[in-house]
Amino acid sequence: MATKPAVIVVGADKGGVGKTTVSRTVLDYFAANNVPTRAFDTEAPRGTLKRFHPDITEIVDMTSTADQMKIFDTLNSASSSVTVIDVRAGLLSPALASLRDIGFLDAAKSGQITFAVFHILGPSIASLDEIAETAGFMDGAKYFLVKNFINNTSFFEWDQATYNSYFHRIKDATELTIPKLNEMAYEQVEVASVPFLKFVANKGHRDETANYSFVLRGYVRHWLSNVWGEFDRIKLTDIVGSTEKASRKAAE
Repeated sequence: MATKPAVIVVGADKGGVGKTTVSRTVLDYFAANNVPTRAFDTEAPRGTLKRFHPDITEIVDMTSTADQMKIFDTLNSASSSVTVIDVRAGLLSPALASLRDIGFLDAAKSGQITFAVFHILGPSIASLDEIAETAGFMDGAKYFLVKNFINNTSFFEWDQATYNSYFHRIKDATELTIPKLNEMAYEQVEVASVPFLKFVANKGHRDETANYSFVLRGYVRHWLSNVWGEFDRIKLTDIVGSTEKASRKAAE
């Protein structure tokens, strides 16, 4: 039986919250679980995600109809069952509005497509207003609110009660926490321009042996396993319908 296509949108309405980092961890997680995945980087023309995952990532302009067709007209024919869309800063609400306009949200609601949104939260109250705006599009979607500590130690300084009052307005939202990664380790992965998985394995882009720091690789390995623990907790592979693949891999 063909797997129902799954689309994961990763985004925020503000910049600097580390959403591409989260997209990269998702791509590594699917790679480790043998889930065929393709990615679209909407940060045209330069594209950060493509720098780290060039083989599976295409840069698109989410506001262009031709590029929307490139993503959504190919969902059933693509060899990958999962499509990850890394939405450029400031474009989450407009992107969701265009998904509504093309009938994608209705298709998700009627069960033809699995749709999940990873909404990356910033530390300001503006992020909370974003939640209220985004929530309007979430009918039929799996909605994850991601507290991302990757770039910032003093995160979520605002009052927990205020956050809870916003959070509880949203039916069926799930919280995810991305822990902080040692700054030096984060920087070395940036310089290496490889996926976190390859960095941990001491490999370059073409699987050639690299010479990364043992200590920094250890930090990345520990951090990545914590992030993946969060993805396991929400049963991310089950959500995208790849339970058969995962169990097959275990059986092998």
